[in-house]
Amino acid sequence: MSLKITEYGAFESPKISGLERTEGAPAGNFVKKEKPVRPAPSVKEKPAPEKISVTSAVSNRVKNPIGAKLIVIISFLVVIALGGVTYLVSHYITKDIRINAEENNLTLNARTASEVEGRITAVISSVEMFTDMINSNSGNETELTRIENMFFDRNKSIIAVHYPQSCRTFVNAPFFISHEREQELASRYFAAEADVIESARGGSFQIENASAFLNVPAVAFGYQIVSEKDDAVFVLFSLDDLSEGFASGGVNQSFFVNKDGIVIVHSDLQYMMNAADESSNPVFQAMRESTRNNRQITYTNEAGEEYIGAFRKLGIAPETGIITVVQTSVVLEGIDATTRRNMYITGVFLALAILIIYFFAKSLSTPLKQLTAIVNDINSGNFNTERFADLNLTRRDEIGVLARSTRQERDILNTFTKLTNKGVTQAIIRKEIDFEPHLKDVTIFFSDIRGFTAISDGFKNRFGDESAAEIINFLNDYMSRMVSCITKTSGTVDKFEGDAIMAAWGVLRNESLDWENLPDSPEKDRLREAHDEYVEQDALSAITCCVAMRWSLMKYNKDALEFTKKHEGEPKAQYKPHIKIGAGLNTGRVTVGFMGSYDKMEFTSIGDAVNFASRTEASNKPCGTDILITQDTYDILKKKYIRCPENNYRIPQECEAQEIIVEEIPVDFEVKGKGKQHFFGVVNMPRFNIDEFFGDDPLYESDEECARFVGERGPVNLKQLRRLLGIEEPDFGKVNLNEEENKVQLASS
Repeated sequence: MSLKITEYGAFESPKISGLERTEGAPAGNFVKKEKPVRPAPSVKEKPAPEKISVTSAVSNRVKNPIGAKLIVIISFLVVIALGGVTYLVSHYITKDIRINAEENNLTLNARTASEVEGRITAVISSVEMFTDMINSNSGNETELTRIENMFFDRNKSIIAVHYPQSCRTFVNAPFFISHEREQELASRYFAAEADVIESARGGSFQIENASAFLNVPAVAFGYQIVSEKDDAVFVLFSLDDLSEGFASGGVNQSFFVNKDGIVIVHSDLQYMMNAADESSNPVFQAMRESTRNNRQITYTNEAGEEYIGAFRKLGIAPETGIITVVQTSVVLEGIDATTRRNMYITGVFLALAILIIYFFAKSLSTPLKQLTAIVNDINSGNFNTERFADLNLTRRDEIGVLARSTRQERDILNTFTKLTNKGVTQAIIRKEIDFEPHLKDVTIFFSDIRGFTAISDGFKNRFGDESAAEIINFLNDYMSRMVSCITKTSGTVDKFEGDAIMAAWGVLRNESLDWENLPDSPEKDRLREAHDEYVEQDALSAITCCVAMRWSLMKYNKDALEFTKKHEGEPKAQYKPHIKIGAGLNTGRVTVGFMGSYDKMEFTSIGDAVNFASRTEASNKPCGTDILITQDTYDILKKKYIRCPENNYRIPQECEAQEIIVEEIPVDFEVKGKGKQHFFGVVNMPRFNIDEFFGDDPLYESDEECARFVGERGPVNLKQLRRLLGIEEPDFGKVNLNEEENKVQLASS
């Protein structure tokens, strides 16, 4: 999600994606179908205030009537429309459609090539595994038979595998039976392709059309065995499922050709069964002559028909490739008819509009004057102007929408005066939040500046009575940087308490936990899975935020040093202190809602999970860390994002970009209702990209020195992290995590 920064410390909140939440998570990039938003219940209103009389600045005399303006404008459009529409449609639309056709053709070509290469690669991988298995059991015919049956049972599309050096052929008997073909066809085919097999033994990747020989859609390919350089393996592979991906389904046609231009796969079965020759196709000739892996050309066939053609070579066999073509006239055939129709419709509707506009103008002027007067009252500070009573809110046209929207803006403005959190205010404006408390599973964040009391005393000693302003300037600089990281990861700042920050991820998510009360069913499982995914993404976003904060803190300290040096020669020289912070994260169930009075309300979270998050932040000092997460947060993320014994130190490939390195703090402690728990120190996110994260910030400057603390150049364990941050290695034999928390009981390790 993007976040615009207007000036340092002034943020525009991110746009909300079409998820069942009002927050996005850059780490997860997931999309869910939007569910209906619960309307916000209205707040019980106080007695109406006394009416305030505000003098309107609107003049009753209209100097430039709207009707006259509209007639002049429409008349001008009539003059230029007839000539302009024809040119615009024939030129620009044709150009746009042609560009789109070329882009679609190239995209379809790339996608088809990727599917084909992926399928062939998968077959090669299976065959290589099969080869290793039969080589390791070469003397045991019983075991070889079992391996052969198991292989073809799991790879039903593989027809046969042939090893020319050992003259052994393994045949998928069920395939031949189901297709009513003789198994000897495979051996006869391999014998007929002896020259091709010999070329494969020489090291070249060979792909041939086997459909014509077997009379079923099939492809044969051979390649040299890596472990046996003088041997090769030749595979017959069914195209029953692969050819479905080449089905036209539109105006584009894709086909797979080998190095000789022979069609391997085509949506038209006859092209495959007849081994059609496309060597004269201009796209194939361009592919054979080109040194590039892909390209798109325009050509004209013998009948004078223009085509757009694209090719993409396969990486496993660069002399073969996927060709995708589309006939230009088919793409553009509707433009001429559309042009004529648009001219007729434009002329008729513009003519009618000129006649109607005069009568319509009168229905606009009166409500527009009322709305103008209301806007002037609002601009003067009178949000509850009495003029709202004069609005006609039942109209179904744009004026009615504008009138209802203006009244809605009044309600929003009244609510806005009670709020200070931008994210919450935006949620209210969008009707994505209500004033009732809710239970939600969220990730809570606390941070605190180490030694802030001493820092404050330093300001007081230097600046005296002026210290308050200096401290606030310093805190604003620091917190602006931290808040930037929170908002960029779609977190919500809950409050500032002196130098401490409390934030949360998931509090604005539009989700009910009523599904927990449903009986066991597939629907409940679906809702639970979606909920768990939200919570997981919130926790991941929170850790991403903390890692970004570490970089921002290093950049702040570097900037603070430069600022201090710049002013060191001045009387009462301004300075910004070098600081360290601790951050704590905990994921759990909290109560979220508005608290306070009618005149001042605060959107916040309360509960044991919040208290535990605060305690986690406070535990950074004895644990010798700067970012701590609880066992609950760790358990949510460990399966996908943390290499650990539970996932055999492997994480899904799609999650590698958000990998998190953590280390367990070697002290057990008891949490009421949870048993033994651990804290985990966040070491790094090794693939965290600083430039991408802060790239939309106009004030962002890349800094090689600060980059040592996060990302690919960052630490790989807590020992390195402590050395980088100047944190002493703690003596965990003396650490007592129960010092300040009644609910945490230290247990012997």
